[in-house]
Amino acid sequence: MERLQKIIARAGIASRRHAEALIESGVVSVNGAVVTTLGTKVDPDRDRVFVNGQPIRPAERKTYLLLNKPLHYITSRKDPQGRPTVMDLVKEIPESIYPVGRLDFDSEGLILLTNDGDLAAALMHPSREVEKTYHVKISERLTEAQMAKIAGGGIALPSGKTAPCQIRFLRATSQYSWVELVLHEGKNREVRRIMQKMGHPVNKLKRVAYAFLKVGDLAPGEWRMLTPVEVDRLRKLSRNPKARQAPTQRKSDPPISEPPAALPRRPNRKTSR
Repeated sequence: MERLQKIIARAGIASRRHAEALIESGVVSVNGAVVTTLGTKVDPDRDRVFVNGQPIRPAERKTYLLLNKPLHYITSRKDPQGRPTVMDLVKEIPESIYPVGRLDFDSEGLILLTNDGDLAAALMHPSREVEKTYHVKISERLTEAQMAKIAGGGIALPSGKTAPCQIRFLRATSQYSWVELVLHEGKNREVRRIMQKMGHPVNKLKRVAYAFLKVGDLAPGEWRMLTPVEVDRLRKLSRNPKARQAPTQRKSDPPISEPPAALPRRPNRKTSR
């Protein structure tokens, strides 16, 4: 249950103070009965509220979701070619959410979805320099000189020169190696193009963190709601340009692994929106 004036204000009809004046003037009704008492509480999901005889539509609740995108899903609401999109994985969500940024069709890992347009736009703005952490499987192993070149930035790509970034070696086999890259840019296919320039094509690419958020133990296709604390931290980050807040990497943190080919999706709805 919520105060009537709050529901009217949230619907964009008027400010909170003006909504109170509307109630007192007798132009607001709930389920056909005129309400003039300030502080009256109604159920926004069940009660029908009218202002000047016109029904109001309560503002959509803000929803914030973290998804572990599987391979071969488009990070978009729709795909003209009919390929599966990330929206196919969150059909249970009634709100009209959309992805924050993008993650390539051939990449996997953490992607945020929300219906909070202001927050999404702020997080994607270049001035915020929000850090994204990737685990990358490449052919053979980068030399120290190559790693230093990547870290120093200035590599010419079709979208412009790269900015300085963080890179560290994770592990290697006889044929492949894994490195971790922390970028704060949003250039198209930047990681793949950097590695191609170095002569080490990408075999696997997974985003494991977005700012302080980690994909954790979510299997491909699984998602969870962000907690109120996490949403508040994202809002603070979005208002503070260059406050990157990447997660602290411990030496014991495991590198990218080879997950099973198919894992069941188990949506987690326990945390609040």
